[in-house]
Amino acid sequence: MSNLEASFSILGQKGVALYILKGTVFTLIIALIAVVLGIVIGSILALCRNYCTGKKTKIFGIIATIYIEVFRNTPLLLWIFICLVFCPCPELFNRKLFGLTTVETKLLFKAAVALILFTSSVIAEIIRGGLNSIAHGQFEAGHSQGFNVVQVMLYIILPQAYRNVIPTLLSQVITTIKDSSYLANVATIELMARTKQLLSAASRYNGTGNVNVSDVFVLFGVAALIYFIINYTLSCVVRSMQKRRKKPVRIVAAD
Repeated sequence: MSNLEASFSILGQKGVALYILKGTVFTLIIALIAVVLGIVIGSILALCRNYCTGKKTKIFGIIATIYIEVFRNTPLLLWIFICLVFCPCPELFNRKLFGLTTVETKLLFKAAVALILFTSSVIAEIIRGGLNSIAHGQFEAGHSQGFNVVQVMLYIILPQAYRNVIPTLLSQVITTIKDSSYLANVATIELMARTKQLLSAASRYNGTGNVNVSDVFVLFGVAALIYFIINYTLSCVVRSMQKRRKKPVRIVAAD
């Protein structure tokens, strides 16, 4: 049996496919959590940076600006290592969860915090772009209907802003899924980490007693294919939404 055949035989070993599948699921879960919390935190940051300009609220705008610029202009990997050392872990995550050891759970929490902090700073600027696309007349229209500032934001401005940036947000989801691979550097459980773990144990699975170059190509090739399928599917959704937004509206004259 050639080295290449031995490498492909790793995928047929008992439990390997399931192990990779679980890593894919964890990747999607981590990315989803990062994006959802990133939208929540990013919305608050965008609102503060855009509209906290008065004497009493200016400090919130300054804090939001510093947060966004610091996290957006520094590497994600840097914050992963910083959170790994300095971020405290709540008692909820200081135990075995999802079939993981206590150490793996703590590492997962700290790495996920770094991803959330980084992603929220990027999403904040995306949402801020959506807010800036809303005409000022929308604010005046809301106030003329008796809405206060909070109601205008919740019912008029934010819904339009979110709708305007949906394609860009979906593109950021793709980026976040790819960025989750950085978590493999702290031995977490997502797809790339599990691929590295399989590679380190390849000599036991391929029957040759050695880790071959072909093992690297096969295992990381499978990981790349999984990332490609997920992200290409999302890219198609983004392109479809962009085409739909550009499609002219037909107006039918009444008889």
